[in-house]
Amino acid sequence: MLTRRAALLAGTALPFIGSSAVKAQQPSILRIAMTLADIPATDGAPDQGTEGIRFMGYTMYEPLVAWDLSSATAPAKLVPGLATKWYQDPADPTKWIFELRQGVKFHDGSDFNADAVIFTLDRTLNDKSPSFDRAGRSVLIAAVWPVIGYRKIDDYKVEIQTKGVDTIFPSLLNRFPIASPANFEKVGRDWQAYRKSPSGTGPWKMKAWTPRERAELERNSDYWDKARIPKSERMVLLPIPDVSTRTAALLSGRVDWIEAPAPDSLDKLRAGGCKIETNAIPHMWPYTLSMLPGAPTADIRVRKALNLAIDRDAMVKLLNGLAAPAVGCVPADHPWFGNPSFKIRYDPAEAKKLLAEAGYGPQKKLKMKVAISTSGSGQMYPLIMNEFIQQQFAEVGVELEFQVMDWNALLNFMRQGAKAPEAASFSAINVSWNTMDPHNAFMRFVDSQQVPPKGSNWGYINDPEFDKLAAEARSTSDPAELDKVLAKINTRMVDEAVFVWFVHDVWPNAISSKVKGYVHPKSWYVDFSPVTVG
Repeated sequence: MLTRRAALLAGTALPFIGSSAVKAQQPSILRIAMTLADIPATDGAPDQGTEGIRFMGYTMYEPLVAWDLSSATAPAKLVPGLATKWYQDPADPTKWIFELRQGVKFHDGSDFNADAVIFTLDRTLNDKSPSFDRAGRSVLIAAVWPVIGYRKIDDYKVEIQTKGVDTIFPSLLNRFPIASPANFEKVGRDWQAYRKSPSGTGPWKMKAWTPRERAELERNSDYWDKARIPKSERMVLLPIPDVSTRTAALLSGRVDWIEAPAPDSLDKLRAGGCKIETNAIPHMWPYTLSMLPGAPTADIRVRKALNLAIDRDAMVKLLNGLAAPAVGCVPADHPWFGNPSFKIRYDPAEAKKLLAEAGYGPQKKLKMKVAISTSGSGQMYPLIMNEFIQQQFAEVGVELEFQVMDWNALLNFMRQGAKAPEAASFSAINVSWNTMDPHNAFMRFVDSQQVPPKGSNWGYINDPEFDKLAAEARSTSDPAELDKVLAKINTRMVDEAVFVWFVHDVWPNAISSKVKGYVHPKSWYVDFSPVTVG
């Protein structure tokens, strides 16, 4: 059994940080300890989940459609990135026209233009292209899965066609960084070589990189948006998955910023002059359940019982307030929440009753196996939290077994789906996700078109009503009407109890008092450009 003590205290040795980390730092060097166990892929197809996009997709690279991350109070909204505008073709609304930003250079000095967009689309979708990248495709396909065609109109205009009318499609492209075709040619058309010498258009460029140890980014002084040229000279990214080790690194001054500090260290960190930054970000930490015939979680009574077995307020207390209770994919005051008839709450007596109706009890205990990670993007404190869930489930007669794996391994496990042979004994997986846009909040989990390898419908939910609502959402252009459709999706997800919801993340960061200019947005992402140290 996992123990809270083990989760908090395991690992005492810091990974190699380098001599520069133990010397007095120049004021313009920002050192960040990530929850990840490795540096995200540097080639414009960042792995390690959404955290990979945060640190490698939005630093060195840029998408066509970006997020405004400048406010700590207003929800992040989509804004022009490498595309200045986008619109549906009036003659054929399945076709989107993207007008591209001019005057942008890749880090290798080549021009960003329509050829770069086509090149990156080919990388993902065209297995006959020299740029096709099977590994990259597994990461990038989620952003362009509806695409059935694309073409260059002119040097700064491209057309992308989706399989149907899809008004949500542009919001997917925030997860589609554009890579340099000139650099791909320079490194011999080899994506592994590209990782060693990466080239994007972002405000940061690679200075040095050692897998599993560190990545050092430096300011791109030639960045096209002069207002977002980084104020720091360099940013050092350190993978430190162990929560105690991360916290110790900050307290010792070896780093300036850590993700997810140990919950029982907050007072000590504050006493040491550190700031604890949190915000209500769109993010979910659930169990995704198998809906395959024969799986115990295919029974709605079981699914509802599991949701009723958890004291979410107690979980938040265990985490020292570094989370918020969840009773659906979005908070109850969100326009997308709706009005579910199934009220998620802590009711162990009702949970036992439902389990008994489903045929489980003292003589036949429900046994579940769940794939979890040790750390990773948005995973918060997975060992502590899963041990808590294990204890709560045991109180209603559910035996919970964990298969613990590395974060990237868990993501690969998710992409294979519940039908994969290696998933045969699993009832659920514990993968967190951001809920910033409609597709990532709902549709990639419940739309039957989104089963692996295309999407994240790991449990193979196949429900005509979900498919109907997903199609309706994609064809709805009016924001108010879209909110209503999405509220119906969340309502049905809760009423069908398709997940076990636990908490929303508040993305806690502990930051040295030397760090200035940081804005903690209502987003899973962050803009590091205005941040200085000194």
